[in-house]
Amino acid sequence: MKLSSILTLGLPALALAAPTFKRASLIKRANLDEVATTGYATENGGTSGGKGGKTVEVSSFDELTAAVKGDEASIILITGPIKATGDVRVGSNKSIIGKDSSVKLEGFTITVKQTSNVILRNFALSKVVGGDSISLNKATNVWVDHVDLFSDRDHDKDYYDGLLDITHASDFVTVSNSFLHDHWKATLVGHSNSNESEDKGKLHITYNNNYFKNLNSRVPSFRFGTGHIYNNFYEDVSDGINTRLGAQLLVENNAFSGIKKPLYATDAGFAVARGNDFGGVEVKDLGGSLDSVPYKADLIEASAVKAAVVGTAGVTLTF
Repeated sequence: MKLSSILTLGLPALALAAPTFKRASLIKRANLDEVATTGYATENGGTSGGKGGKTVEVSSFDELTAAVKGDEASIILITGPIKATGDVRVGSNKSIIGKDSSVKLEGFTITVKQTSNVILRNFALSKVVGGDSISLNKATNVWVDHVDLFSDRDHDKDYYDGLLDITHASDFVTVSNSFLHDHWKATLVGHSNSNESEDKGKLHITYNNNYFKNLNSRVPSFRFGTGHIYNNFYEDVSDGINTRLGAQLLVENNAFSGIKKPLYATDAGFAVARGNDFGGVEVKDLGGSLDSVPYKADLIEASAVKAAVVGTAGVTLTF
């Protein structure tokens, strides 16, 4: 095209002709051997997953199930979508990582039971019937990061189980940068009112920088343990944070929109709340005693949480 023609078109025409690009800030390149950097998963020696072990690429349910067995350190890189039914049982010292946003898993449970030092990162998992999407049971040092968990609200509330349940004295767990949405019962800490003897003194759990949307309850429901819940954005959630049965929570710098009960206690649950925007809902003083945690938390002002979390939480990494 001649220069004279370009000048005739003018700047507005050039702007229309320019290609469009995806916002670079939404996609972050990450390393396979990254270790937990936030929350309780950094305690008790830290959580490194399969760092230092071999990397195995998988693209089917059978390959995934085989790769996660045993306790030898390994990094399992999922390279594409997998749809199946069943239960993937994860051994110790494993990192299970989705390569990019194409990794959409459907229909099966990922279980971390009686194992330790596990990283679950950067994959979507949806519509699991007959079990939780992710189940942590007697699991120690687990980092759940940049996952997208969902089902739908079209079925009865008991059609699906939990999106992410942390039970049976699991300990030193962080759930970060994740998107949990479109579900009835989202995330449970402590499975039973009668399990105090096992759970008491355990269940040190952090939820930070997550996006919770279109959920009915358990965001989270927290029994017996010790929880730090910060920098999360809640949108269109009925029952938010429920502290129960002696649980001690520190709830900091979260933002809520379209919520009925952002933070409440049942059966002698406790919480310290500070720096939150409860979306205009009055929250009672819950008499908590947990006012500090043993790790550094990078707190964001509640007014800035939505912008920091939406578009970043979920499957937004590439490896």
